[in-house]
Amino acid sequence: VQLQASGGGLVQAGDSLRLSCAASGRTNRINVGWFRQGPGKDRELVAVSSWDGSSTYYADSVKGRVTISRNNAKNTIYLQMNRLKPEDTAIYYCAASEFGILPTRRTDYGYWGQGTQVTVSS
Repeated sequence: VQLQASGGGLVQAGDSLRLSCAASGRTNRINVGWFRQGPGKDRELVAVSSWDGSSTYYADSVKGRVTISRNNAKNTIYLQMNRLKPEDTAIYYCAASEFGILPTRRTDYGYWGQGTQVTVSS
């Protein structure tokens, strides 16, 4: 599975941004998660979509502001982020997992994209 994240940029607090993750290769029945790593911080899980999109998981820090969705016909997974805050500044990575339904551990993900930078100014 190959993943390519895009859509990052520099925005102001309160703005919205949609990230995309294009998947290719053996993409059948893979769960996809979005992680982020802020300056000086560990990589953390943001959201997960099950392989068919029927189940989702969100970290408490983004719940209510972020929506993960996927278009399997286009092999693309999206992360819509609204009401962005400076603390959302990070490199955002999409990752794929063949384990379970909503894997939440970083070690469950065997495939990673290259990351896209999101910077939120105050």
